Amino acid sequence: QGFSAFIGTNLDALLAAHGVDAVAIAGVHLHACVRQTALDAYQRGLTTTILEDAVGSDDPLHAAITRRYLEARAIRFVPASAHAHAQGMTSTPSTLESTLVTPSPSLDAALTGLVAHRAAWADLSPEARAAALDRFADGLAALEPVLVEALVDTIAKPAPMASGEVRRAVALARAAAAQVRQAATTHAVRAAGPTSQVRWRPQGVVLAITPYNNPVAIPIGKLAPALGFGNVVLWKPAPLASSVAEILAPLLTACFGPALALVHGDAELARAAMADPRVDAVTLSGSSLAGHAAAEICARRRIPLQAELGGNNAALVWHDTDLARAAALVADGAFAFAGQRCTANRRAIVDASIHDAFVAHLRTATRSLTIGPARDPSTRVPPMVSPLHAERVREVLVRAEAAGCTLVVPHTEPLDPSLALGEAFCAPTLVLVPPHLAASEIALEETFGPVLAVQAAATWDDALRLEAQTRHGLVAALFSASPERRRAFLEATRAGLLKLDQATADADAEAPFGGWKASGIGPPEHGPGNAAFYLRPQAVYGDLP
Repeated sequence: QGFSAFIGTNLDALLAAHGVDAVAIAGVHLHACVRQTALDAYQRGLTTTILEDAVGSDDPLHAAITRRYLEARAIRFVPASAHAHAQGMTSTPSTLESTLVTPSPSLDAALTGLVAHRAAWADLSPEARAAALDRFADGLAALEPVLVEALVDTIAKPAPMASGEVRRAVALARAAAAQVRQAATTHAVRAAGPTSQVRWRPQGVVLAITPYNNPVAIPIGKLAPALGFGNVVLWKPAPLASSVAEILAPLLTACFGPALALVHGDAELARAAMADPRVDAVTLSGSSLAGHAAAEICARRRIPLQAELGGNNAALVWHDTDLARAAALVADGAFAFAGQRCTANRRAIVDASIHDAFVAHLRTATRSLTIGPARDPSTRVPPMVSPLHAERVREVLVRAEAAGCTLVVPHTEPLDPSLALGEAFCAPTLVLVPPHLAASEIALEETFGPVLAVQAAATWDDALRLEAQTRHGLVAALFSASPERRRAFLEATRAGLLKLDQATADADAEAPFGGWKASGIGPPEHGPGNAAFYLRPQAVYGDLP
């Protein structure tokens, strides 16, 4: 009847008999049983550690609150592998190593500098800030060869895709410059009512937290508009992408000076930065778990949050489309860069009447995608970013097969050993999901790897239901020639990006980019979302000086 492991057991006696003075806790649920056990251990004077990747909760926001509450009471959260290493259970830590090249300033020093420079940067004219963005875009374009090498070496992004990412970052910087110039007119002080005027002011100090998978384009998509609209920015990149951030740092300093500060660290530093009272707004791209942690902290502080949190993106494929073309686009969208894109095709929801034929086309299309090292220009499917990420995906596939799904690996022939793909490689896999497993993990959750779940839909309404049942809502696509189905798809689908006869992957630099449902919080990135998030309106009564 008790939540705690200390209730109704002989745990106290066992710990005393063995002279135990420290405990590590794993289990579910973090917000209930784990919380109570940790508090009981703390009350008994035991050094208490919670293994953060070995606990779970079906109430993630409550779990985020619980973590903050417990950490304030000297209860540590660490990865299980790091704890095992600290206890001498492993010879080397298996956690992801940072690629940090040079030490970053402390969080406090970085924020102190930004606050000191905030007013001077905001007081610059929009044209001066836009010109700085233009110079940055020019410099970024010149850095393309260096950045491509870094993306290939650091995250195993195929060279052509790495070039595409840098070019997208340049486009995002130029688009931000254009938006700043346009806002000088559209967001100028103007009459709001009979006795009032409205003006727009920058948020102040913006914290940007960015992921490893697009370590150039995603940061620039945040930094450029934030700086352009007069904010100063604290940037915390993913540890795996620290070296890429360091390549960008001299150019950022040359163009924006002390208006931007770069700090390196893990999730603990990110939480500390979000909680710091000097931070006025947070923009984040990351996991659903990171989004819940950010939502809790920012809601508690009542500061704006913009979060892009990935998606379990579906392509609906109907009988009245070119199946071979649809399969080629879906397969590339699912497996390019080993599926490590938030817009990647995760699911294919297929008209039951053409299910088997479409799966056959998917096999052919997937086999046509070249597997190899990221440095090979012909490679479309490289190894994943690390063996740890690949192992996580393989575990998902093991669970799916055990539940009753059928796994199809189109690249069935042995791969050339000289490719040296290593433990980070995970073969592109189709997962055929039977109807009775429509609510299973593989169908509902984002895998973030080279995995495509395929589901048959008995009717069009069934297809829309299957698309909608996931909690995510980033991208959805439809392959159908029917105007009626296209209209119904556009009307019914709750996602931030809707595509017709295209893969879910990729997006324009000028269009809004943001998820619905659990895929996003706050205004979208890019396009009109930039001014909506990085500027705040003020109503002023009386004559402005």
